[in-house]
Amino acid sequence: MLTIELPGVKLGLVEASDVRVQLVHEDLAREMDAVCEGIRARYSVEQLAETPFVRDVRAMFRAWDMDPSKYRPSSEALLRRVVQGKGLYRVNTVVDAANLGSIETGWPYGLYDRAHYALPVAFRHGKPGELYEGIGRRTWHLEGRPVLADAQGPFGSPISDSTRTMIRENSRSVLAVIYAPISAAEEALMRAAEQLAARFERFCFAQFTRSAIVLP
Repeated sequence: MLTIELPGVKLGLVEASDVRVQLVHEDLAREMDAVCEGIRARYSVEQLAETPFVRDVRAMFRAWDMDPSKYRPSSEALLRRVVQGKGLYRVNTVVDAANLGSIETGWPYGLYDRAHYALPVAFRHGKPGELYEGIGRRTWHLEGRPVLADAQGPFGSPISDSTRTMIRENSRSVLAVIYAPISAAEEALMRAAEQLAARFERFCFAQFTRSAIVLP
């Protein structure tokens, strides 16, 4: 069970079981390169800032009382990297598949190892004193920031996720969360979730996937 306590957002969910995490899948790598090339050909950094999907995600952050120029949405950070010619990070097949979906839609995607959190989960503002170690070893102080949290506390965010639930080589069951602006069409959000599920099956050998939308 996942509930939304913040305004301006709807969530796409993808659950994948029996995944096999690998460093690289050549077909996925080629797909990533092709999408990056298309985005670089279409946008400059200045043009990117004026696109509807970037503006809509920034508006979503402002609805949470977050300054998107100070705390950049993960999707915008990836897109800026791509248009600057740096390409997507190559992490592993699960993370790479999600990052690819994020630059295609312009929406932040989060990935969580289902073995390291427990239901129920809420998408809410961080409380005073809450923090976690972010991926990349930076400590994130979370008061007032948008977070996914279980009974143990926060573990994810559309800015930067935690090391507690990060995808590792031995991860076998994965939850992906797509943080979409409330203005996004539900059909588009479901297509994005189903596309990610298909990539988990093709590139990560998932044996079972399920997609859903959570509304406020």
